[in-house]
Amino acid sequence: MIIMINGAFGAGKTTTAQILQTHIPNSMIFDPEEIGYMLRKIIPEEVRVQEERTDDFQDLELWRTLTVKMVEEVKRKYNKHLIVPMTIYKSRNFEYILKEFQNIDNQLYHFCLIASEETIHQRLASRGDKEGGWTYQQTKKCINTLTNEVYKEHINTDQLSTNEIINRILLRIGLIK
Repeated sequence: MIIMINGAFGAGKTTTAQILQTHIPNSMIFDPEEIGYMLRKIIPEEVRVQEERTDDFQDLELWRTLTVKMVEEVKRKYNKHLIVPMTIYKSRNFEYILKEFQNIDNQLYHFCLIASEETIHQRLASRGDKEGGWTYQQTKKCINTLTNEVYKEHINTDQLSTNEIINRILLRIGLIK
């Protein structure tokens, strides 16, 4: 099983993934951000093609393909259920990764945590992100994009505790009734 936890920066993906993992036997968290950080370090900007010269590592084609390859290899080698928290709002990346994850494991779930701009900004501030920084700058476009039906299954987290979010996911994937 692969469980994608999508949402804007500050929506609660990482916290949800960490707690969810304690409820799903034989599972582990796979964070594609780590691939992005690695690629930033090993591919200098002057080597990148023009469209990859942005402040978002998801614009690197290798990020998308390596994320899929790594998930495939981790599933093959360790035979674990994967919980994958990531903000993925660019449709090209989302469609590619969703399709390829489905090819890797047909028991694929995608949940998109959504919240209001105010809630997201409060959460970003509480975790110490710099007001006006990069994560704040992404909020509007994430909210505008991720509320689209393409990114369903939506869970509005404005009024939910993390445990309520976890219970909704566990119910949906059939681990609680």
